Amino acid sequence: MKMHATLLVATTLALASCQQASPPGGHAEATAPSAAPHAEVAPSAPDRPVVQASQAWSRATPPGAVVGGGYLTLRNGADVPDRLVAVESAASARVEIHEMHMEGEVMKMRRLDDGLALPARGTVQLQPSGMHLMFIEPHAPFVVGKPIEATLVFQNAQRVNVQFDVQPMGADAPGNVASPHSMH
Repeated sequence: MKMHATLLVATTLALASCQQASPPGGHAEATAPSAAPHAEVAPSAPDRPVVQASQAWSRATPPGAVVGGGYLTLRNGADVPDRLVAVESAASARVEIHEMHMEGEVMKMRRLDDGLALPARGTVQLQPSGMHLMFIEPHAPFVVGKPIEATLVFQNAQRVNVQFDVQPMGADAPGNVASPHSMH
């Protein structure tokens, strides 16, 4: 009972400190007391962690391609885990987060419906034959020299705008074109 009364008083005080008297018409002007100087404090944006994205790249696609891949490194600098939950891009109809995995002796790809986990203070690499982004139904071919823009959406962290550097077809890393025999 004592805890309930304490919570009630604390809530009442918090609400009272937020209220301002409003003249008829609904507009109020805040005035500072003239007795003491003051500094204006701008309202601060929510203190959200930042995930760093680096080495973002993609491969050129042929005309009519129905998908394109996106690869990058994500670094979660926060003390708590986070999750990449969506990717937005005007370059394609949608972007999905995918993972490659083995089923028996067959490599298969699946969409990560719950997003991609980012451990606290950890780094996750999205790369060919592993976790990656899939640009579904690109609106135009991905062309070397024309970056693909996207926005990464996280569960906790701020949104991050990324430019994927488009590499030649067959590249297995930024600036590294795979030889015809590299997949054997």
